[in-house]
Amino acid sequence: MTPQQASQKAEYICRLAPVIPVLVVENIADAQPLARALIAGGLPALEVTLRTPAALEIIAAMAEVEGGIVGAGTLLTPQDVTNAKAAGAQFGVSPGATDILLDACEAADLPLLPGAASASEAMALYERGYHVQKFFPAEAAGGSKYLKSLASPLPQINYCPTGGVSLANANDYLSLPNVVCVGGSWVAPKALVQAGDWDGITALAKAASQLPR
Repeated sequence: MTPQQASQKAEYICRLAPVIPVLVVENIADAQPLARALIAGGLPALEVTLRTPAALEIIAAMAEVEGGIVGAGTLLTPQDVTNAKAAGAQFGVSPGATDILLDACEAADLPLLPGAASASEAMALYERGYHVQKFFPAEAAGGSKYLKSLASPLPQINYCPTGGVSLANANDYLSLPNVVCVGGSWVAPKALVQAGDWDGITALAKAASQLPR
């Protein structure tokens, strides 16, 4: 998969809904009910972060749920890419980007949403063929005002801002011309997951899916 093909696929996934849930899931038993709840609410693209021991099992379980596209977040190394692909991940997300990681994703045919937090990082990724990128950490790196300032000099690059994005500020990002979606964890709060309140999560997902962009 070429970088251009990878970025086109990433853009397709990003445009499925205004929000990609960023999920830190600890219990394998929660995987499929959580995925079904989010998909029912209109959020089919799911990012499972590789931050828990069960993350790969979670990805494998969620990949079996109809209507969803499951990706692996926090990809850092080629081994992460291999493991994520084997588990059934259909796309990857990274907090930044290195040549080694990009090489691994391209070799594995795993579309990647690579992270960038500066104009230079964004330009380097665009030069390689990645026109859709993750802006991370969004709020800490300057927020929607910073991202808006990149739209004029870098109109060819689109973003999925992640990191500090919530229902309260999601519209600030989604209203920008260079934002295709946002990533956020607010649609699957830990308390609701632990309580098994899948209807509550579906309601949050539905509200997120209806955000204008």
